[in-house]
Amino acid sequence: MARERLQKVIARAGVASRRRAEELIRAGRVRVNGRVVDELGTKVDPYADRVEVDGRRLVAEKPAYYVAHKPRKMVSTLDDPQGRSTVAELCARVPEAVHPVGRLDYHTSGVLLLTNDGALTEALLRPRSRVPKTYIAKVQGNVDAQALDRLRNGVVLDDGYRTQPAEVVVDRLEGAQSWLRITLREGKNRQIHRMLEATGHRVMRLARLSFAGISTEGLRPGQVRPLRKKEVERLEKHFLKPHRARTRKPK
Repeated sequence: MARERLQKVIARAGVASRRRAEELIRAGRVRVNGRVVDELGTKVDPYADRVEVDGRRLVAEKPAYYVAHKPRKMVSTLDDPQGRSTVAELCARVPEAVHPVGRLDYHTSGVLLLTNDGALTEALLRPRSRVPKTYIAKVQGNVDAQALDRLRNGVVLDDGYRTQPAEVVVDRLEGAQSWLRITLREGKNRQIHRMLEATGHRVMRLARLSFAGISTEGLRPGQVRPLRKKEVERLEKHFLKPHRARTRKPK
């Protein structure tokens, strides 16, 4: 097994982000084979060396990557005080200890990535990564050309924030309802609902078709599949490596 930088091993174990792992190392809170290590350049064998953070040993797991089709009426947290269905049910269907990448609203179905790779998770959730997220929305009323232009060029939300340009096309019309295909590269809370409400339309149903190019094609709600090797490589190429390059630049 190739030796890896200590902060990468900590991040992949899901204990902390890569940047937070660096802080833990500098603070002397990390031990390797019983010895405190505070140098960021330290490399370890994650499967042979004993790595501990605050006295807790990290059990190395190989990176795992899955895509789940989150059903409607499921919260994206791992537990819920109200007793509702949670994504912990999806995580329990794979052998590794994984976590969801981001979240989807309770009533929104669709793509949700699951992984134990903390570094990739951080890269995908950073606003600067501009990860594309494509949705299909069933909207009340026929959305006219003026409303489409506003959605495409940026619309002011109820809190005064102006959204970034989005890709919006009319997928089909059903009487007095419209189906829109919308691609965002940002992720404000309930953004699509709020964007449509700003144009006078109410979202009746919403599903995420793809996240970072990964889709749920062939998956029924509640099903999970491992990412293909090419899918993982594409995520690393387009999001993880650029994120690392940005964070390593001197301020």
